Amino acid sequence: MVALAAVSLTVTAPVRVTYPGVYVEEVPGRVGSIIGVSTSVTAFVGAFSRGPLDEAVQVFSFQDFKREFGGLAADSEASYAVYQFFLNGGSQAWVVRTAGDDPAPTAAFADIQDGSGGVAFEVHARSPGAWGNLIRVRVHDSTSSPGDRFDLVISLTGDPAKPSSTLRTEEFLGLSVNEADVHYVKTVVNETSRLIRIDGLVNGNRPAVEGSPQEELTSGADGSPPATADLIGEIACKTGIHALDDVDLFNILCIPRLATMLSTDARDVIAAAIDYCEGRKAFFIIDPPGDVATPEEMKSWVKDAGSSANAAVYYPRMRVADPLDDHQFRSVGPSGTIAGLYARTDVTRGVWKAAAGTEAALVNVSDLEVLLTNGENGILNSLGINCLRDFPVIGIVCWGARTLAGNDQMGSEWRYVPVRRLALFIEESLIRGTQSVALEPNDETLWAQIRLNVGAFMHSLFRQGAFQGSTPKDAYFVKCDAETTTQSDIDQGIVSFYVGFAPLKPAEFSILKIDWIAAVPTTD
Repeated sequence: MVALAAVSLTVTAPVRVTYPGVYVEEVPGRVGSIIGVSTSVTAFVGAFSRGPLDEAVQVFSFQDFKREFGGLAADSEASYAVYQFFLNGGSQAWVVRTAGDDPAPTAAFADIQDGSGGVAFEVHARSPGAWGNLIRVRVHDSTSSPGDRFDLVISLTGDPAKPSSTLRTEEFLGLSVNEADVHYVKTVVNETSRLIRIDGLVNGNRPAVEGSPQEELTSGADGSPPATADLIGEIACKTGIHALDDVDLFNILCIPRLATMLSTDARDVIAAAIDYCEGRKAFFIIDPPGDVATPEEMKSWVKDAGSSANAAVYYPRMRVADPLDDHQFRSVGPSGTIAGLYARTDVTRGVWKAAAGTEAALVNVSDLEVLLTNGENGILNSLGINCLRDFPVIGIVCWGARTLAGNDQMGSEWRYVPVRRLALFIEESLIRGTQSVALEPNDETLWAQIRLNVGAFMHSLFRQGAFQGSTPKDAYFVKCDAETTTQSDIDQGIVSFYVGFAPLKPAEFSILKIDWIAAVPTTD
């Protein structure tokens, strides 16, 4: 049942009749067409080398991520998850940078001197972290506007010992220390630069140029890795996972830091993330904590992981080629890779197709930490643990599609990941697509419009092969009438409709039956 509250009302003026003849009045539909929402927008929460703290930033490629958050970092498990996400088919992500408070991360800074030996202004790195120690600032006489104006050149180096290793350069020309000037240095730099910001008051004296050396920003520090409280965050401050509160839509959540935490510390993070995803109609891909390595440890750990239909865990950890270490193997958790696989499968087959099987190859995965046998796979699968396998010829693939409610003993209707993700997709699409019914007259005319538009949406999914059944009647139903919306509901301003569908479930087990028959003797 879906109950809708009032949100808006659109009124159109009727045609004014003034002369005999035929008048045409275009009347908008009572309920607009329902468009399916995106299904694989992934949120990553973790530590990165740079970027704003506890703020969700949207990225559409690894290059976007590199510009905003610095790319791969050896001490950032989350950076490798984002890397694997885009390699495996991901196309849209929200990234939240978190850090521990012991010690708190700090931004690098430098004083820019004026002609009298005082400080003209202070330059700080755009975001906290040791990355800011690689920023260099130089002041020049303005080449475009002579006089009291000056130019700033900011560069970010990859290696201070190698001047040629500059990663990014920014130039600001014709700047002024006059606050009333349109080229006021503080306004221009703070609104434009991706590397620095100018803090404090500019004292009105232009920075020195003659003999002014290249200033190096110093004292930047990363702080400690995010702990349980940092990852969970606070609702009031919108930190940790709650930095996603202002994000309109995300479907998948990954917290790669779990892969390097102890299971005792990870338990609270997992519980909080599951609750958050259930409230946001999102799906949580869990990395097994760092001290859970063997199949026996996984069997023991999953008993305490909960039984949510909005989460799934994948095992074992993977080895990937590390660009930062001459492409030597690095052990990483599977969440980013699996999220990319979800995205790839959604595009090629649809959200109703399990991101598993022989087509579910894992890109840039060279090896697995544990090579499972069929027997071990069977035991883990029955507990709701999705296994990654390395098969001859086929390669490394995802070989499971169960949620944390997929334990055989539970018998949940949300056993399978694609069934749950399809339901979340339909729920979110219908909630957003039917908000225009608010404040409309609650009668049969409105109910018919709801049946028409919701039915059209469900039928489009049926034609794409999202449901079981050879006819629409066998595949889905939409009911909105006097039975779903009683007179009591009408009096309370509620319109209710029911939507049912027959989901496709993966063919998890293939059984081959062979029978031998005795040869029948022939007669002459």
